Amino acid sequence: MANRNKRVVGIIQARMGSTRLPGKVLKDIAGESMLARVVGRLRAVHLIEEVLVATTEVRADDAIVAECQRYGVAALRGDQEDVLDRYFRAAQLAKADVIVRITSDCPLIDPGITDNTIRAFLEKTPDYASNTLMRTYPRGLDTEVISMDALRRAWAQAREPYEREHVTPYLLEHPSEFALLSVTADQDYSGHRWTVDTPEDLEFVRAVYDRLGAETVFSWRDVLHVVEQQPELLELNRLVTQKPIH
Repeated sequence: MANRNKRVVGIIQARMGSTRLPGKVLKDIAGESMLARVVGRLRAVHLIEEVLVATTEVRADDAIVAECQRYGVAALRGDQEDVLDRYFRAAQLAKADVIVRITSDCPLIDPGITDNTIRAFLEKTPDYASNTLMRTYPRGLDTEVISMDALRRAWAQAREPYEREHVTPYLLEHPSEFALLSVTADQDYSGHRWTVDTPEDLEFVRAVYDRLGAETVFSWRDVLHVVEQQPELLELNRLVTQKPIH
């Protein structure tokens, strides 16, 4: 179900380059690539009208374009370092009114949580809404929703390299210029790490898929149940630390 008045587009940023786990975006998870898993789960979000991938013009990312062709998802290419520019141009080409930003290293992204974040954005009409402003959900369910106008202003005004590389820091660091909306869970689950940045993270996600199956879009509550029943899984990536933005 697309919003009648706003064209909501999900844009997944993806590239083969990764310092901690090179080529992670095409690593196999239960028979499909991590990127395909993210695309499939994002396509289950009711409020998103179209899903596309923003990748780079670097030759190594030809593999990402080929994978997108396999799964019938548009791949738009842009600057390797200036991700904000790449994102903005992808949103322009998609004629987006509202952009849902998801990264390609979140193969457990939950369609229900993403829908709730978009719904909160459409109801409250801020410039930006996310479930990461005050982190209460597991890392790896991160959903950011941005108006096209706010993205355009950030694109025009952001100057620092980290502001260009990570898309949303300019918005977050200028709350006097942008209305920000925080979406939170019923309690704090932020101690869970479900993103993929290292081989240990990948091992954890593969273990989850092995237990829940690859054929259904299982929910984040299903994942919680698995780790509650088998807490030894948490040891797989317990020592991994998140890289700082800057």
